[in-house]
Amino acid sequence: MLSIALAVVVNLITIAVVTGFQHEVRDKVTGFGSHILVMNSGEQSVYEAEPLLRDTLLLNSLQKFNGIATVSPVAYKPVLFQSGKVERTIRTKNGQDSVFVQQEIMAGLLKGVDSTYDLHFFKENLISGRVPDFTTDEATTEILLSKQVANTLGIKLNEEVKAFFVKNQPIRRNFKLVGIYETGLEEFDKKMAIGDLRLVQNLNDWGIKAAITVEDTLYNGQLIIRAASTGGNGNYRYDWGKGFENYSGFPLCPTKDTMIRLIVSDYWSNIDGRNETTSRPDTAYMFVNVWPHHGPVNHIDEDCGYPTNADGTIEKNLTDKGFSIEGFHRTITFKPTDGPGSSSDYIGAYELTVKDWNALPEIYEKLKRQFSLIPNASGEMLKVTSITDEQADIFMWLGFLDLNVLIILTLMILIGIINMGSALLVLILVRTSFIGLLKSMGATDWSIRKIFLYQSGRLILRGMLLGNIVGLTLCGLQEYFGIIRLNPEVYYLDSVPIELNLGAWIALNAVTFVVCLAALIIPSIVITRIRPSKAIKFN
Repeated sequence: MLSIALAVVVNLITIAVVTGFQHEVRDKVTGFGSHILVMNSGEQSVYEAEPLLRDTLLLNSLQKFNGIATVSPVAYKPVLFQSGKVERTIRTKNGQDSVFVQQEIMAGLLKGVDSTYDLHFFKENLISGRVPDFTTDEATTEILLSKQVANTLGIKLNEEVKAFFVKNQPIRRNFKLVGIYETGLEEFDKKMAIGDLRLVQNLNDWGIKAAITVEDTLYNGQLIIRAASTGGNGNYRYDWGKGFENYSGFPLCPTKDTMIRLIVSDYWSNIDGRNETTSRPDTAYMFVNVWPHHGPVNHIDEDCGYPTNADGTIEKNLTDKGFSIEGFHRTITFKPTDGPGSSSDYIGAYELTVKDWNALPEIYEKLKRQFSLIPNASGEMLKVTSITDEQADIFMWLGFLDLNVLIILTLMILIGIINMGSALLVLILVRTSFIGLLKSMGATDWSIRKIFLYQSGRLILRGMLLGNIVGLTLCGLQEYFGIIRLNPEVYYLDSVPIELNLGAWIALNAVTFVVCLAALIIPSIVITRIRPSKAIKFN
């Protein structure tokens, strides 16, 4: 009984711990990412992926794919977080206190998501504050950080977070910390921050952003209208109204109200962009208003000179929507409207979650056959990867646990079988006279063997009952009180997880009973070798 009880206790705890461990780690890893990624081909990691053009047809196809639960666009950007200045005091060898100012810097990864992204995982692991609101009309600067990062930087809820990014040149952005989470998966906690997708798209310099400026100096007495462009491949072409050309600016002598329109795109070798993959263009406007300031209106056309400062620059007067320049006989007001930028047309990847984890391999293979290395409507080659590929080391490690479970279950059941076999032989030995008496009265060997098997079955059931009571009690204590703690840097969790579903519990008990009882059929063969004439005399 005790051997069977011990086998059940060990097997129950083994299954509950390993299943809980696998599911906890798996859910946390996929919570930071997704089950399946669709991104640009040729990239090894989504963190450094080339942008993927938003494709409505592709998005609709992925959303309608059988077994897919959610499809969300995401983008990533490396970031350096900087803390504020913190005064720290240390005691020197001579016993005096020395005060110095220290600033902490942490490297991280800003993950941009939008309102379609499922934030359920981060809400479950939120320890203070709330998740950012991504439903605003403009890109929000709200950010979600882990407890580890917030503590290291010394930043509290609703405080400002300084972040530095590398674009064409390093820039700084200030965020507002609205939520702090903690998952225990320190490898991811210490680097992952959640922010607005629109902000990350802009920080990545994806697409083109166009603007129109007026230079501070003159050219032959005329103003110089210049394009200011960012993003793309840096090789720009400009359309000022007569088709694309290389000229980024032109001289202008405004004599009447004018609207200037600029379309900016990039190209590689052909300025018309034929047979080339170019970024989505962007359009900017500038409204120029001219009205008399001194003198009659007909004097406007007589000169284009503007007064300049000693250094040759024009004096610009700021207005609510732009700036103005006062020249001879007129005042010119400029109202620039920068292009919205085409960065919103690009994403890092589509993250997909499946409805059933067990169906992931099948869905993954179907998606690969349909989309991988096949050009989409924009001519881009796609790549489909699963979380088991992206985090291969972790999932290979989790897979090894199944082998450990199998070994432990086999050994414990084997121990139970050996002990029950010994017990059965003892029962037969002390009941030898009884067996001989039954045989002399005409009982068959099988009918006698069944008597002993029934008795052994009762012992097995009593041992299993005891084992279930002890095993379930220990599992419950660990589940609700987390008595056994773990080092999260090694095990990705801060306590031993427990997960035991009804099906696994029933299967374990059924297999234990059937296997142990079936294994006793062989030892019971001893009964067939007992002779009634000798057995009745046996003492």
